[in-house]
Amino acid sequence: MFNMVQRRRVYFTISALVIGVGIVAMIISLITIGDPFRLGVDFRSGTRFEIQFLEPATEAEIRAVYTSFGISNPAVIAIRGEGFENAWQIRTEFVTPDRAQQIERALIEQVAPLDRDATFVQSVSPSVGQEVTRAAFTAVAVAAVVILFYIMFVFRNVPHPFRYGVCAVAAMTHDILIIVGFIAIMGMLLGWEVDALFLTAVLTVAGFSLQDTVVVFDRIRENLQRRPYEDYEMIANRSVLETIHRSIATQLSSIFVIMAILLFGGATIRPFIAVLMVGLFSGTYSSLFNAVPLLVAWEKKEIPLLSRFEGL
Repeated sequence: MFNMVQRRRVYFTISALVIGVGIVAMIISLITIGDPFRLGVDFRSGTRFEIQFLEPATEAEIRAVYTSFGISNPAVIAIRGEGFENAWQIRTEFVTPDRAQQIERALIEQVAPLDRDATFVQSVSPSVGQEVTRAAFTAVAVAAVVILFYIMFVFRNVPHPFRYGVCAVAAMTHDILIIVGFIAIMGMLLGWEVDALFLTAVLTVAGFSLQDTVVVFDRIRENLQRRPYEDYEMIANRSVLETIHRSIATQLSSIFVIMAILLFGGATIRPFIAVLMVGLFSGTYSSLFNAVPLLVAWEKKEIPLLSRFEGL
């Protein structure tokens, strides 16, 4: 029988390298823009203008208009893609609706006419931005705690149920780090921002990851009852091989649909769909190649930090 779990060090190394690239991207972003990734106005106070000119415009011309209104450092980003000719996104400090209308009029007078149907302004006050940020962190933290205790309860008849909960949360954390690193990279390359849809993607990915992990863990529980004297590593490996086809088939059916939306859907939801697709890939990988191997490594006392919790 092919032993997949035996190569756990390789899987851990791959995950560490991918997460490391994301962390490096977040550090670079933190140095250049002051945040580990570009935060949308949903998560911080400010105003976002998405405008489309009917004639070509330059960044310098647009920036000059905002500077004339006392906005010293607007983030001016060209929007690329089908249907976005002469389109720009400008992020500024919080401005009132009246002032936003004055800026729009100045853009028309000093730069070029605007396509009103493709232009909108979104503002979030400081208090709302702080509340949304706090709610986002709370949602992820509560999800992790609920998953931990849920797994411990479901696997209460298996030796060391705490380990199953910790490994499931570790797999979920792995997936969150992957998609956070991905959005940091895309923020530097394409100007993608973290908004409310990103939080939706994070929670969706966490749910998919948990589903895959529970499927494999449940097969481990069944095989422990059927083969009580078999080596734990062999039981874990057998369980992975018995469920890998189901996990891949389930995720592929979702990924094909997501890829179709990514290729043919609108540009406004493209970051959300891309993050979701990366998260699904990561969720499948972490469930099979991180959560289960981590259980085996814990059982064999291969990780010094986890070995301290031998009785759990």
